Amino acid sequence: MLDLKFTDVYVPLAHRLRPASLLEVEGQNDLTIQTSWFVKAIDEGRAMSCVFWGPPGVGKTTLARIMAEHADMPFVQLSAVSAGKKEVQAVVEQAKQKGQTYLLFLDEIHRFNKAQQDVLLPYLEDGTLILVGATTENPSFTLNNALLSRCRVIVLQALAVVDIQQILQRGLALLQEDEAGFLVAEEALLWLAKAADGDARYALNALESLFDAGKHADWSVEAVQQQWQRRQAKYDRDGDAHYDLISALHKSIRSSDADAACYWLARMLEAGEPPLYLSRRLIRMATEDIGLADPKALSLALDAQRMFEILGSPEGEQGLFEVTIYLALAPKSNAAYMAEKAARRWAKETQHLDVPAHLKNAPTKLMKEVGHGEGYQYAHHESDAVVSQKHFPDAMDELVLFEPVERGFERTLAERKRWLEQRREAKRRAGGSHV
Repeated sequence: MLDLKFTDVYVPLAHRLRPASLLEVEGQNDLTIQTSWFVKAIDEGRAMSCVFWGPPGVGKTTLARIMAEHADMPFVQLSAVSAGKKEVQAVVEQAKQKGQTYLLFLDEIHRFNKAQQDVLLPYLEDGTLILVGATTENPSFTLNNALLSRCRVIVLQALAVVDIQQILQRGLALLQEDEAGFLVAEEALLWLAKAADGDARYALNALESLFDAGKHADWSVEAVQQQWQRRQAKYDRDGDAHYDLISALHKSIRSSDADAACYWLARMLEAGEPPLYLSRRLIRMATEDIGLADPKALSLALDAQRMFEILGSPEGEQGLFEVTIYLALAPKSNAAYMAEKAARRWAKETQHLDVPAHLKNAPTKLMKEVGHGEGYQYAHHESDAVVSQKHFPDAMDELVLFEPVERGFERTLAERKRWLEQRREAKRRAGGSHV
């Protein structure tokens, strides 16, 4: 642990407690275990350009500092929120003047646009900089390929409750060096560890706020709960959390897991996701993953949206849970969805092909004279309402786009398709068709 003494300058507890070696780092066991490649690189004093991707408060800055220290390399920290090309160039000039490679830690690196990211490339190539980026966003979406190809992406996980408990214990001991009368019950530390949602910085800030509010207090779990409101769910409607949660909901429904689907729906609602957005997604799932295996699914999804529009929150949200359960337990088919995709692909490739003459509209005498509608077979004139004429353009083969599955109502549709094809084939053989 860093041996720092602070008198006139306020330094947050989280910084005072920052680990100075990998042995003090809690969590991230895949990286910090003695047999890992990362530990070997640190022990050998090797620094590499990389991007730490993970939620807040899991050690991204700490790991970058440890890497710089063991590589005996100057460490410069910038935030992409406030820094830009000018600040990067200043670090480069300083490195060149010193004739030494600098480790540039760029926090929130996803905030740099493509042009700003490109500025870094030549200095990574010539060894002026080792870049360590930190991001909470998926780097494959936010960083360009040229930069990603020069950096190793290292995924960090949210800390477990037991990890944060250990960190809080160390933080408590440090604060008690300042004031021995500051006490926090074990149950209260556990509550803070759970409330932190994997973020050590948040947990230490919460502990420090208790210290500021009552240095001589004996904090019970009830007192802590009253003093500190539980952290809002980690959620960014434009970030990874949003897309990860809706993905989990969609995949749970697709896999027919009604319990998990209810859980992910509740997670999104509790996080503040607009219910109408969720209702629209459920409507999409009804057509994309259930389709005609259960035609009622789409009607129920639309009814749930209408229910919310009438009742609002929270009563209207009950309809979302009802349709979520129904969709999860309904028979599944994406046959209609795949038919749409195939039909659109063929339509784009064959837009130049004309409509067959027998299918063309013929509302005027002239149109009839030039052959529009000639040879068209009217299905209702047949006793079985089946005709065998071709309905695709003349220059195209007939396509099979909708292939129903043998589940739910689509089993009935599959039987109907087979019967129709048998009847058409029989009429073709009888010579009573337009082909």
